[in-house]
Amino acid sequence: MDEGKAVPQTHVDEVGNERARPSSGTKLKTHFRKWWWLYLIFFIASTLIIVLCLVYVAFPKIAQDGVNDSELEIQSLTLSNPTPDSFHLEQDALLTNHNKYHPRLDAFNASLSVGGSEDIPYAYVEIPAVHATETATTHIDQEVQITNMDSFIDYNTQLLTQESVDLVVKGKTRLHEGRLPVTTVDYNKKIRMKGLNGLAGFDVTSFSIKLLPEPDGANMIGTVYIPNPSVLTITMGNVTFNNYVENEFIGTSTLSDLVLKPGNNTLPMRSTVNQTLVIQKVTATYTDGMLPVDIVGNSSVYNGQHLEYFERALQSNRQHIVLNVGAALAALSPEGTQ
Repeated sequence: MDEGKAVPQTHVDEVGNERARPSSGTKLKTHFRKWWWLYLIFFIASTLIIVLCLVYVAFPKIAQDGVNDSELEIQSLTLSNPTPDSFHLEQDALLTNHNKYHPRLDAFNASLSVGGSEDIPYAYVEIPAVHATETATTHIDQEVQITNMDSFIDYNTQLLTQESVDLVVKGKTRLHEGRLPVTTVDYNKKIRMKGLNGLAGFDVTSFSIKLLPEPDGANMIGTVYIPNPSVLTITMGNVTFNNYVENEFIGTSTLSDLVLKPGNNTLPMRSTVNQTLVIQKVTATYTDGMLPVDIVGNSSVYNGQHLEYFERALQSNRQHIVLNVGAALAALSPEGTQ
């Protein structure tokens, strides 16, 4: 080949063009230099959406789950100053929070109902504001109006006759957690409380017979024992019971100014009984002097007013005891007949 011969022009152009073509990396840098602002807007918008979802969607759910997982234990409950349609409530409760967050809950109006009738509140109470730390206490002290008598009768009947009763507390409140937006949560708690278990263990621990009745008509004076395994203190007024032997009415017993407190209650009892009928049964049937007696609640009167919600509960409960009437008759003395 002749060394002086020129290289074809087309070949030179192709080589130059290959060297001048930009790489993919260069193209990408150029693209980002041109459209960086669009990617920034996209990043900010995406971050904002995620944050808003966490704050306005995830956090309310987390807050509600925390409220749902918390526990409320009633440590003491006092029902006093009862009227036919109201009572005074004083209650101390312990709130246990299992969540790592410790929010504040605003005060709110809550309905009270009994398990099995959650949609029929018998009353409404104001639940105070609380800081839900690991454990926190709440205190209620207020007059309460009964809004549904049948529901309140059901509550008291279950409370008197069962080992336990479910108290249902429902309401809505606002929850505050740091600088996060305030959120509304549902408060719906079913609290299991110990009941009076049918007054199991009720007994007449001592009594004496009066052949001559006292001015109020009482001719049998004694002492009763009533255990209360619950945390409730209940003012019931003057409570009367009907007494039966083999379903035959023999008289009434009265517990005056009854305030049933937690633990063991030893109370004075005054009874008016048909002594002639009792003696007939002891001499004819129960010759050992041991008389089986059924006791059924009759009335509850406070400040001269009947309390239907207590009376209906008492009337649903029956106690069975055995009285040593023979020993009481043998203990009669001249002083006892005066």
